[in-house]
Amino acid sequence: MSNTEDTFISHLIEMRDRLLRAVIVVVVIFICLFPWAQDLYALLAKPMLASLPQGGQMIATEVTTPFFVPIKVTMMTAFLLAMPWVFYQAWAFVAPGLYQHEKRLGVPLVIASVILFLLGMAFAYFLVFPVVFGFIVGVAPEGVAVMTDIGKYLDFVMTLFMAFGITFEVPVAVVLLVKMGMVSVAKLREIRPYVVVGAFVIGAIFTPPDVISQFMLAVPMWILYELGIFVAAMITKPKLEPVYTPMSEADMDAELDRIEAGEADVEPTDPK
Repeated sequence: MSNTEDTFISHLIEMRDRLLRAVIVVVVIFICLFPWAQDLYALLAKPMLASLPQGGQMIATEVTTPFFVPIKVTMMTAFLLAMPWVFYQAWAFVAPGLYQHEKRLGVPLVIASVILFLLGMAFAYFLVFPVVFGFIVGVAPEGVAVMTDIGKYLDFVMTLFMAFGITFEVPVAVVLLVKMGMVSVAKLREIRPYVVVGAFVIGAIFTPPDVISQFMLAVPMWILYELGIFVAAMITKPKLEPVYTPMSEADMDAELDRIEAGEADVEPTDPK
């Protein structure tokens, strides 16, 4: 019992150390980026400001918002820059308990997860934001000045960042499900129509009510789902089933002769 407790405590200590290392790196990067906090927020707000009419601007409706919103953006940027290190610490903690084949699969999946999440955020920033904000400004009634609160804007873009970042993780999720034996590649292909419908439902939930932005979330999700199926089919070896080959007439005659010869060998003798 003491050995089990010692092992459990040692795991807790290691987890604490790994977590502290990850947090320290995030804090160090945050401190280094702090002098450019205002510039980082200006970069984040650029798609919205570019969509506003000439002379349009954003506003702050709370006293502390102009200070805390750039700080939040800087913290988010620090975490994104430290994400490879954070994932490495998580991997180093769980790797000793994995089999060798699981380690070989885990490293590419961790690297792919980081890259795909960052690609999803980049896709949202460079392609989706201009469309969404252009639509919002374009449908504003005449005489209404669009002046978004910077805190509300941060919440909105964070929601879209998370939606597109998680969406781009679909191939990793598909590969994991197949490798864990929870679903087969054939089943994934079979449920493709339901996945397409679900992608458009998710696009309708997490994007503004314009058709273009919904398509910009649903179509990549569908494409990435197909990519996951393709990768899973490549890395999954199909089980080879024995192929039945019917016997020819000559083989059947030879088998019958062998059986008759065997019966003749074991035919009982007459005791008389």
